[in-house]
Amino acid sequence: MNKSKPNILLIYTGGTIGMIKDHKTGVLRAFDFKHLLKRIPELQLLDCKIDTVSFQTPIDSSNMNPDYWVQIAEIIESNYNAFDGFVVLHGSDTMSYTASALSFMLENLAKPVVFTGSQLPIGDLRTDAKENLITSIQVASLQHVNKPVIKEVCLYFEYKLYRANRTTKINAEHFEAFASLNYPDLAESGVHLKVNHEHLFKPNLKKSLKVHKHLDNNIALIKLFPGISENLLKNIFSTPNLKGIILETYGAGNCTTEKWFIDLLQTTIKKGIHIINITQCSGGSVIMGHYETSELLKKIGVISGKDITTEAATSKLMYLLGNNISPNMFKTMYETSLRGEMS
Repeated sequence: MNKSKPNILLIYTGGTIGMIKDHKTGVLRAFDFKHLLKRIPELQLLDCKIDTVSFQTPIDSSNMNPDYWVQIAEIIESNYNAFDGFVVLHGSDTMSYTASALSFMLENLAKPVVFTGSQLPIGDLRTDAKENLITSIQVASLQHVNKPVIKEVCLYFEYKLYRANRTTKINAEHFEAFASLNYPDLAESGVHLKVNHEHLFKPNLKKSLKVHKHLDNNIALIKLFPGISENLLKNIFSTPNLKGIILETYGAGNCTTEKWFIDLLQTTIKKGIHIINITQCSGGSVIMGHYETSELLKKIGVISGKDITTEAATSKLMYLLGNNISPNMFKTMYETSLRGEMS
């Protein structure tokens, strides 16, 4: 049987990876992805067909927002049947947020969506862009019996493939910019590309792709610190239209037990505003009730974010709020792993 080459769609949103330096002025500017094969002739050696599509105006990832997430999701949706895999080029600063959001937005995804970027522009002599791009395309085109091996949203950076909604950017200087501290790597690129099949997400293949485009960003993210004031929190908690709050607490989900603080949380929850407890630590999990300082939170109905990352916590909250989940189902849904985002 003649096996056809996988079709891969490269989606450029912006970011360092698509920049080239003007050698006269030293200024970075976005280059035209139609000339990608000219810039990286090695791509022609890959056993797949590559098409490219770019945002009309490439954006810096610091300007990324839910409207752009919807744009990426729509590009994937409209090209879903024509392609075997997707590679999204994105600035590294907010890549974990976008990639996590896409994991929730693309329900029943049965093909790979690989996010990647770089710390140095593609035209730089010492760039990490080429390796990241080439391997991401290779990962997206991995097939077994004409079916994609990877069936989830993931993130590839510096020899490691991670589940997207488990990643956090940990370094602004090193090529190893990302980490997945609570979940093993999905694959590692060395002399061979080693896929850890037991860690891959297994979607329900009987169901077809469903794209969720309603995200509600009426949320707040608060990092607790010793001495945080009642006034500050009261002001944030009384923001008009606020629907959900993510609290970054200490250690395994602990916080002050001062009466004003617990009372404020309880009053807020009674108003129908969801409060999620996640840890400030890069790794590890919230275990509510493990210590006395989190037992009270459990009692008043605070939602446990378990070992979810801040990036996945915010996008999951926007996704569930956008889906109008009933108040009595919300806690259960949030505490359930929907796309492998929590253990």
